[in-house]
Order: sequence, then C-alpha cells, then structure tokens
Amino acid sequence: MRVLIVEDSDSLRESLRVGLTRHGFAVDVAGDGRRGLSYALNNPYDVILLDLMLPELDGISLLTRLRAKKDRPQVLVLTARDRVEDRVQGLNEGADDYLVKPFYFEELLARIHALVRRRYEERAPTVRVGELEVNVVARMAAYQGRALDLTAREYALLEYIALRRGQTVSREEIEDHIYGVNKLPSSNAVDSTICILRAKLGNQGKDLIRTRRGLGYVLEEPRA
Repeated sequence: MRVLIVEDSDSLRESLRVGLTRHGFAVDVAGDGRRGLSYALNNPYDVILLDLMLPELDGISLLTRLRAKKDRPQVLVLTARDRVEDRVQGLNEGADDYLVKPFYFEELLARIHALVRRRYEERAPTVRVGELEVNVVARMAAYQGRALDLTAREYALLEYIALRRGQTVSREEIEDHIYGVNKLPSSNAVDSTICILRAKLGNQGKDLIRTRRGLGYVLEEPRA
C-alpha cells in the first residue's frame, strides 16, 4: 500500500517514513502543502498523513482541493491542534480520521490499516480467496493452512491484488501502489513477482492468479 506523508517537521517526517517503510508501505514525503498537493493529485495514494499547519499551503486548503480528485485517498490528519472545533473542521472538510500529536506509532499504524481496509471495503483484517488467506494487519499470508515465505515486495503485491480480488488489476496499477515516487521498477518486475508468487502457491498458482492478456491480472478462487 502507498502512503503520502505531508509534514513540515523534518524529524517527525523522517521517523514516520522509516517506520512505515519497515512495515512494508511504499512511502512518499512532502515538507510543505504545495508539494504535498502536487503529489496527492498526481499519484494514487491509499492513505495520506496530513499535518494542518504547513508552509506554502495549509492542510485544510489541501483537503478542500483534494475533494475533486477521482478515487480520493483516505486522509488521516496528524496535528497538534486538539480543540474539538479543530477536529470538527478537519472532519467536515474531508478528513477520514484525526490523530492529535504526540501519538503512539502503534496507534497510528492501526488507524492506517483501518483506513486501508475501509478504502477497499474490507472489514476483516484477513482477506480470504479460496484457501488463500492474507492478513493485512500482521502482513502474513498462508495457503492451505501453510504460511507462505514471502519477501516484502512479494507480500505487497499479493496484498494489493487480494484487496482487489475478483477485479482485473493492470501492471501499471500494481506498480503505482507498491512503489514510491523515487523507486521506479524494472520493466518486468511485476511479471517476475507474479511468477514467483504462483510458484509459491503451488499447483493452483496459475488458477488463483490469472492473466488477462493485455489487461493485467486477477486474483480469484480457482474454478471447479
């Protein structure tokens, strides 16, 4: 999943970037509102972490301009403003959640996972497709009751197509959601990872992850 951090504190921005990257997110960062808005309008983020007191363009103005974006990401406001009026304004302007600084990273992580599930209309932490289980909170996958040994990139790809199970997902969509702005994949990175995932899923790998020629891939239950 892909996250944008818009925060003017260098130390907090960097600690969040490091922490979320370690938990498998593709993370982009912006230190002011104008750059944050540019990133948000031109990239398909799943969640945006947004400070309200930003240079160049404040967080409320950024929220307002995001309203018109097609497939708008979930927005979690991170701010030192703890008045009820501030929380109400942020939520009324389009924020999906609100967390007051200082906060515990574990709570932030739980809220991000909840927003990701909401974005993909998934209530439970575990996505099930036939005998495949993907736990998006624990970041673990199992097939036929056996844990799969996956790299971070393999898990990220599997998680994304699991959250979009039954839908055809293009190579470009996969790249957009598992790589950040400064991490361009090689031309065959997605196809290679799909092949590895199929092999790790065993005999039914190709039946679980099907190729839609010229369109992309779809993860769904194997047909009888």
